[in-house]
Amino acid sequence: MRAGVGVTKRFGPRYGSRLRKKVEEIEQEQRAIHLCERCGRKAVVRVSAGVWTCRKCGYKFAAGAWSPKLTSK
Repeated sequence: MRAGVGVTKRFGPRYGSRLRKKVEEIEQEQRAIHLCERCGRKAVVRVSAGVWTCRKCGYKFAAGAWSPKLTSK
């Protein structure tokens, strides 16, 4: 991936390609629409860091800052 392409184009050539790729991966995950655990619809969006809500059923919950699924590596 080139430096001026994708969601990390705002960084230009700065910070190194590995960090830009990681930031792009994280930002795409947080901006995606996720599956709701309560109603089963694909309607969960990020409201703020760690706060997620389902647009369909209104279910609001706390989870990870970048993903509604809590995972540890």
